Amino acid sequence: MNERLLVQKLSVAFNRQPVLRDLSFGPVQAGTLTALLGSNAAGKSTLLRSLSGEIPSRGAVLCNRQPLEHWPAHHPARPVYVPQDLSMSTSLRVFEAVLLACKQGGGWGVSQGELDQVSRTLQLLEIAPLAAHMLDELSGGQRQLVGIAQAVVRQPQTLLLDEPTSALDLRRQYQVLNLLQRLVREQALCVVMAIHDINQALRYADAVLVLHDGRIIAHGPPLQVLTPALLAKVYGVQAHLEHCAAGHWMVMVEQPLDSPLERTTEQC
Repeated sequence: MNERLLVQKLSVAFNRQPVLRDLSFGPVQAGTLTALLGSNAAGKSTLLRSLSGEIPSRGAVLCNRQPLEHWPAHHPARPVYVPQDLSMSTSLRVFEAVLLACKQGGGWGVSQGELDQVSRTLQLLEIAPLAAHMLDELSGGQRQLVGIAQAVVRQPQTLLLDEPTSALDLRRQYQVLNLLQRLVREQALCVVMAIHDINQALRYADAVLVLHDGRIIAHGPPLQVLTPALLAKVYGVQAHLEHCAAGHWMVMVEQPLDSPLERTTEQC
């Protein structure tokens, strides 16, 4: 497989306060989905933004074995970042917003091929019925799907997603995750996504990358990384993994480690 992403001694600081400290991982291969895990304020969004070049960092980010800055802004080899909170002009229709993303860096003319590409992307995400809707008419979840469509339509080799299912209902969450898994397999896409749902990471990710206090403390296959000891350290819970009735591995939370609250168990 092709090496898509390699990170060496990456550090980020805001107002001289370190957020990420000497992160090194990879190479992350084409055709893989990596789940970025960690508690709130662990640095997940900062890491994704730095991998796309959106914020300055120290160290090296290599894309296709070349430094990130080697690739022009709209080159397929340059990772595309999709934030959790999307900012887009509400005066556009859905089709227009995705078409503008498709046209970035490509001049003013619109070809039939580009129109077809936008239509296919909307159909892929099952939002084609929203094509003529204004963005300000959409729910938060629908806008999140449009943001994903804006990234997918550009056909990047590496996609960086920040909580892509956070505003989606349960059906849409699994629809998007199934779609991403299919794109990873069929188009050799490399996906790195921050996600809070560890059970979804167990089900869909080829690897997990765990951040804690601005450092990577584990990286590897989910079943090898997500041990009771790690869950206790990162999330402060007593938990274990077991199969649910559908045959998927699930994290079963027994109790918080710092509180005598009533024992809770996540349902499969």
